[in-house]
Amino acid sequence: MIRISGLSRNAGKRKILDNINLEIRRGEIFTLIGPSGSGKTTLLRLIDLLDRPTSGKIFFDRQDTDAPRQERLALRRRMGMVFQKSAVLNTTVAENVAFGLKFRGTDPAQIPQRVTSALEMVGLVGFEQRRAVTLSGGEMQRVAIARAMVTEPEVLLLDEPTANLDPVSTEIIEELLIRINSRMHTTIVFSTHDMIQGQRLAHRIGVIMDGRLAQVGTLHDIFYQPEGKEVARFVGIDTILKGVVQSNEQGHATVVIENARFEVVTSCPPGKKVVLYIRPEEVTIAIPDGDRKTSARNQLLGTITKLVSLGPFTRVTVDCGIPVTALITTRSCGELGLSAGMTVIAGVKASAVFVRADPG
Repeated sequence: MIRISGLSRNAGKRKILDNINLEIRRGEIFTLIGPSGSGKTTLLRLIDLLDRPTSGKIFFDRQDTDAPRQERLALRRRMGMVFQKSAVLNTTVAENVAFGLKFRGTDPAQIPQRVTSALEMVGLVGFEQRRAVTLSGGEMQRVAIARAMVTEPEVLLLDEPTANLDPVSTEIIEELLIRINSRMHTTIVFSTHDMIQGQRLAHRIGVIMDGRLAQVGTLHDIFYQPEGKEVARFVGIDTILKGVVQSNEQGHATVVIENARFEVVTSCPPGKKVVLYIRPEEVTIAIPDGDRKTSARNQLLGTITKLVSLGPFTRVTVDCGIPVTALITTRSCGELGLSAGMTVIAGVKASAVFVRADPG
């Protein structure tokens, strides 16, 4: 539906986006994730035709968007945009939602019903005569979504729509976006720096790092098979190890890493330099008491060097001669009585290790 080819955007001598190539499919929820300042907002603005690229092309249903003003306006009207900070007019909620319809010259007789339908969709029926500026942040964001959706766009673009909202409001917005996509088949493209949100909502994910599209794929591709250390670090993989395949028998290989050996599943042949990626939630922690029963082929004895509380979870760093990070429940941490300096066993299944050839 939207094809982006060789897209770059400069601000003076600074390159904000660099050679972006991407296809967004009709009817999908596509999420752009990346650190603040990586170029996510700039890309959304270019897709919405608010700005022009320094180089490259954007095609909407095979139509080149680098077109005369009236053609670009017609294409823009097939899209709706919601920004990070709710921008509402100092008028009633109904007048806010109706703004786009009036701007497009919609028959006045049709406007009340379309406004009501949009407010029903976002759960704000009964708010019609409220002043929009008096609403909560979450309610204002729903007004902004209703204002975008009342024009029945084919594509809905959202720039970090829940960045400034509380958890309850965030959940409401997320459920709303899923509903819009499933019931109206609207293509949704949104940006976020919240990786968990990206996992919850997206059919596919694009990772932007320093203006470059570092990887595009499914949730599993991005979070379990990262294409490089930069992406891996961003999506929460701390244990990244370089080694050499020592042996491989029908896909079950042994990799030597410094003073340790890892059993992994890979097609890489003996002698191949590789990088191992291990998600922290794939690592188990046990006390070396001799009574353990586990299917994990990799059992590494080590010392806890750091414990970081993350609310219901605790991140545990273990020095096993090589650094290994685990993410366990805080309850399990308490039950095991874990503390810095303790000797523990970090367990990892061979199938839980993602192996990629070392690019050098």
